[in-house]
Amino acid sequence: MKFWGKGKSNKNFELKKKSPLFFIIAVVLAALIVWVATTICDVFGLGFGGKEPTLVNIPKGATLNDICEILKDENIIESKILFKIVEKMDNRENLFQQGGHKLSKNMSYVSIIKKLTATPDVMEDESVTVLIPEGFEAWQIAERLENEGLVNKEEFLRLLDEGDFDFGFISQIQRTENRLEGYLFPATYEFAPWETEGDIIKKMLDAFERNIVPIYDAATTGYTLDEVVTFASLVEREAANDSERGKVASVFHNRLKKGMTLGSCATVQYIIKERKPILSNSDTKIKSDYNTYINQGLPIGPIASPGVNSVKAALYPDDTDYLYFAARADGSENVFSRTNEEHINIVNILQNN
Repeated sequence: MKFWGKGKSNKNFELKKKSPLFFIIAVVLAALIVWVATTICDVFGLGFGGKEPTLVNIPKGATLNDICEILKDENIIESKILFKIVEKMDNRENLFQQGGHKLSKNMSYVSIIKKLTATPDVMEDESVTVLIPEGFEAWQIAERLENEGLVNKEEFLRLLDEGDFDFGFISQIQRTENRLEGYLFPATYEFAPWETEGDIIKKMLDAFERNIVPIYDAATTGYTLDEVVTFASLVEREAANDSERGKVASVFHNRLKKGMTLGSCATVQYIIKERKPILSNSDTKIKSDYNTYINQGLPIGPIASPGVNSVKAALYPDDTDYLYFAARADGSENVFSRTNEEHINIVNILQNN
């Protein structure tokens, strides 16, 4: 009797273990344990998250609620409520210092509070001045910004292709690779050290929208904005000086009208990521949508960031019958010609001088 009774009891226990209520309770308990463990680790900085510091900006007049929001957005803390509780238990009137503070995910809440009440690592009025020249490619811009300690180059370039930026002109771009090449407006910028890669890109896109879009909107042209920026980027890279932008643009316009390839060395240099002064035959035969030696029309997208004058030249080229140009060895100017024979003669003269 005891044997069978014992077996029946085990069977009932197994049935209970398999019941939906048992599984629900088990899942809830497991989730509660994980939450408690994660919260304790977060509050006491016990190793969850990276040790790499993030420069967090505390603006002037920020309240405790504001600071909690900032820390949460920067992924420094998980719980705003617990952070407030810890701050209240600190038994001090904490005066949070405006400016940039280096914080990391693995810091305890007490350590974060001490850091925020100490002298900031970067004062609020500090900024970094960066010149982005006309004709720079996106990778060159990213490299310069990284050298100034402002961005991670790989993350900056990733956001150019994948980032979500609220500008009407971006929705018209069909490319997914090199999407924002040409749209980072060349200028001198003031960047705060705590600005993110996305913040910096947005600032440069804002400058493009203010400086380039109105010029395009005021023009009468059959080209899309992206085509104009692409055209202007070729002018920017090929013109040796400001006075010949209109002539360079006229060459490209004239060649397009005649159904000729543009034959722009700059487009091949963009592909090989090298400013070779003389291209080899194999260079000019590289299969790419950017290669204007083998493809007719404009390349698939811009090859650099054009300035205002190059955009104007693309929209309003000089009235010439030039079809060719060749650069002097010192890069001071281009020599223009009307026929292929004339062009070849000029090239031979320039190469022998």
